[in-house]
Amino acid sequence: MPKLVYDFAEGNKAMKELLGGKGANLAEMTNLGLPVPPGFTISTEACKAYLSTGSVPAELADEIDHHVDVLQQKMGKKLGQADDPLLVSVRSGAAVSMPGMMETVLNVGLNDDSVNGLAHQSGDPRFAWDAYRRLIQMFGKTVLGMEGDVFEDAIEAAKQAKGTRNDLDLDADDLKALVENFKQAVLDHTGREFPQDPRTQMDLAIEAVFGSWNSERAILYRRQERIATDLGTAVNICSMVFGNLGMDSGTGVCFTRDPSTGQPGVYGDYLQNAQGEDVVAGIRNTVPLADLEQLDKTSYDELMAIMAKLEGHYRDLCDIEFTVERGKLWMLQTRVGKRTAAAAFRIATSLIDEGVIDTDEALKRVKGAQLAQLMFPRFDADAEKELITKAIGASPGAASGKVVFTSAAAVEAADKGEKVILVRRETNPDDLHGMIAAQGILTSRGGKTSHAAVVARGMGKTCVCGAEELDVNVAQGTITVNGAVLEAGATISIDGTTGEVFAGEVPVVASPVVQYFEGSLDPEAGDDLVASVHRLMTHADEVRRLGVRTNADTADDAARARRFGAEGIGLCRTEHMFLGERREAVERLILADQDGDREAALAELEPLQRGDFLELLTAMDGLPVTIRLIDPPLHEFLPSMEDLAVKVALANERGEDPGRDAKLLVAVQRLHEQNPMLGLRGVRLGLIIPGLFAMQVRAIASAAVELKSQGKDPRPEIMIPLVGAMQELHLARDEVSRVLAEVGVEWSIPIGTMIELPRAAVIADQIAEAADFFSFGTNDLTQTTWGFSRDDVEGSFFSRYLEKGIFAVSPFESIDVEGVGALVRTGVDRGRATKPDLKVGVCGEHGGDPDSVHFFHQVGLDYVSCSPFRIPIARLEAGRAALD
Repeated sequence: MPKLVYDFAEGNKAMKELLGGKGANLAEMTNLGLPVPPGFTISTEACKAYLSTGSVPAELADEIDHHVDVLQQKMGKKLGQADDPLLVSVRSGAAVSMPGMMETVLNVGLNDDSVNGLAHQSGDPRFAWDAYRRLIQMFGKTVLGMEGDVFEDAIEAAKQAKGTRNDLDLDADDLKALVENFKQAVLDHTGREFPQDPRTQMDLAIEAVFGSWNSERAILYRRQERIATDLGTAVNICSMVFGNLGMDSGTGVCFTRDPSTGQPGVYGDYLQNAQGEDVVAGIRNTVPLADLEQLDKTSYDELMAIMAKLEGHYRDLCDIEFTVERGKLWMLQTRVGKRTAAAAFRIATSLIDEGVIDTDEALKRVKGAQLAQLMFPRFDADAEKELITKAIGASPGAASGKVVFTSAAAVEAADKGEKVILVRRETNPDDLHGMIAAQGILTSRGGKTSHAAVVARGMGKTCVCGAEELDVNVAQGTITVNGAVLEAGATISIDGTTGEVFAGEVPVVASPVVQYFEGSLDPEAGDDLVASVHRLMTHADEVRRLGVRTNADTADDAARARRFGAEGIGLCRTEHMFLGERREAVERLILADQDGDREAALAELEPLQRGDFLELLTAMDGLPVTIRLIDPPLHEFLPSMEDLAVKVALANERGEDPGRDAKLLVAVQRLHEQNPMLGLRGVRLGLIIPGLFAMQVRAIASAAVELKSQGKDPRPEIMIPLVGAMQELHLARDEVSRVLAEVGVEWSIPIGTMIELPRAAVIADQIAEAADFFSFGTNDLTQTTWGFSRDDVEGSFFSRYLEKGIFAVSPFESIDVEGVGALVRTGVDRGRATKPDLKVGVCGEHGGDPDSVHFFHQVGLDYVSCSPFRIPIARLEAGRAALD
């Protein structure tokens, strides 16, 4: 077994995988000479061993003993020492930041004896008993699995008995009584007494932190943020420093830039006479960090210098936790801070201008998911609005919905398709389900560094915090503000940028970023966010190798996609052109039992298709347009068998002639397949129904010839779907080529195929002999590889698969690299082995997924194709992929 425990001085920020983010950064700050309380880190390897075996590695105890001895020598005090005890915190720290998702226990080392020594040493009995109270409360909830309400109810009862609503009004005797109540509660609920041995406290707390890696909320957060499940967490043992030793002490969280906007300045929260958990939990409302200058100028000045040093060292926005203990500043944590999407773009370009990073690095620091957030609508500034209150805009966006007061209610409403705003006094990690389900989060307590704010920013969820005017009564299900009462179910709107809360639903308008992509907003017009997006998008386009096309079936979609930067159409689904008013002609085609009837139906459809292609090729003039010939089974164009059977039965019962319905029923019964998605569709339709593909090709070719005659530059590409055998493609290609020649096409129109069957990927070297291009249809390729019917499985068992960790993310959302991705790689390699210059793209929904775009770059695709709205995202990620 490798070394499992590291002193802070032994690590550095590059060791995140081993020491976790918190441990690695504590080590880095220690090595920078910053005031970090001494301590050590138990590595993620110990956690992985625990998770795999269910027990702490045997050799860990000796290593911890050694480091505890070293720590005691540094501090000149011992764990459990009666007169001046050493106290430590036990804190989680994963390689990837998971704020509030795992466990922390403070003040480990206190017991019935040492609490008196702490009282004497500090000269503050109230402080000592409050520290002991906190230890038992955290230990009971975190280590022993007790409900937090057991302790909260006892605290509320003590405050009511005292006639106060403020924790600080409880004196030493009150807190001593609370400790006794807490200890009895531990015994009553667990059958065991609160452990008095400090090392037992530490060992149990360490094991609880390890176990919290697989807590429900941690699993949910990892799934939401696509964090790997096998990283494990480190555990940091740090000597305690106290911000609750009086008004010359305090604790805070700060950012080197505003995490909401990205603007430089003094941003953060400070709370006098408090421990760090009080700030993060949002239990007490803080003062702005700038107020620390008046409260303790020495600590403020030192903190400002450290903040500047850390931002310069990390070359990025830093999120910092600190404590002031009787005028002495201590640094408890730093990390590259979570930020809103707008802040990410502004900070990236600001750091370019400041000469801190280059444009390549700036592009790496923004993500497609953040760009997507910036494209969401926002409230209409000109709309009539009824302001309820204004608080702290903690995570931008415009969100409207019905008020709910619990996470369970948010999830239940969201499952019904309702939009809700989760309203809480403050959120805690157990609220994660509700935060995900809600459109936005509103809290009456906390600030930009509270749990609600940090988690909401990480998820891109709209959040307003610290709405002090709101009296939130969860038990009664009401919000009271200025005498008015809002009940559960009332609609409100929250603006995560301004912090405003409005009654009712407020209309939204397109974001400036969308207006920029649409071409209606000049990037030099003065909006600094749009200017930042423009700079990084321009660089992404300069460095990316992957082309970006769109999936579009109409001229309007094509025109919009072109404005968004599409370099052509990667998928036009021609079957969409057979719907609506044209369905009757399709029905006649299906019902035709003679060649003449079938040819008449095709002749009726051809000019309609030709008109569609004229509009589409005009909208994309000069750019490639890949047109997929009809793909779905014919039954999709007919009424359902059940509806027809009912109509025919009712007509027969009434003695009426069922007429056309009877013919349609016969046709539907004839075409019925047990699994139509694996039946008569795609190229099989073209080979079995004479003239079907020929009609479509004639419409494409004649539209292109007409546009050529007008001096335009149409560039159609014809794609044959669902090919699984080389012979299928040869036969279909022969027909397509014959029709093109008949129409008089005098230039080359590429003829290719969609690779959407595993067999096609495996024999791609054969198929490439008859193909000018491949386009991977990863939606169907995922279905046929996994044996999933997407329409069925996503609503039936996918949620359980995600919960059980079988999937980290749906394989229809982000490509399954190991399975489907391996087939894509095989198809590319084998196709180009036959035809080295074979053009290869992808047109499934994965074409707009950020992670999938990076994979497609790696395997050598020429382009991705996605829906119009996702084109900017694909462009940005294609640029980032080129820098990997």
